[in-house]
Amino acid sequence: MCEYCGCQAVTAIGDLTREHDHVVALIGDVRVAHTAGDTDRMAGLARRIAAVLAPHTAVEEQGLFPLLAAEFPEHVATLELEHRQVEAVLGAAADGTPADPGWPDRLITTLEVLREHILKEQDGVFPAALTSLSGSDWDGVNAVRARVGSLLAAPEATSAP
Repeated sequence: MCEYCGCQAVTAIGDLTREHDHVVALIGDVRVAHTAGDTDRMAGLARRIAAVLAPHTAVEEQGLFPLLAAEFPEHVATLELEHRQVEAVLGAAADGTPADPGWPDRLITTLEVLREHILKEQDGVFPAALTSLSGSDWDGVNAVRARVGSLLAAPEATSAP
């Protein structure tokens, strides 16, 4: 993922990026399960991805995107639409393995959309937010994170030698 602009030094972006990284790893696991024809594993992984994305999406849609919508309305609208598309396909596995024989291929296609979506955020939204938002804006984003939490543990602080 992007590391050249320094945006990951902002706690909110760093947290969102760690969630992206985790989801990308899970996408790889889904692809392996798909190749093996293991639809039950795919469904379980879809639930894990959905669990990571639930608070992640809340932070973006309730904290970050509203602050960028005036300047980038079409981009934000597209990202929110993609969120709904991903949620719909992942949600089909919420109660177990979907009986629909087309679901595994739909999941793979949707995860390709999600992967591209992540790149749009990492390479576009996050750097734009870094240059556009004020300290109080970030406080608002952080307040949403504090309210919704994250499934990922906070990174351990590192100290200088």
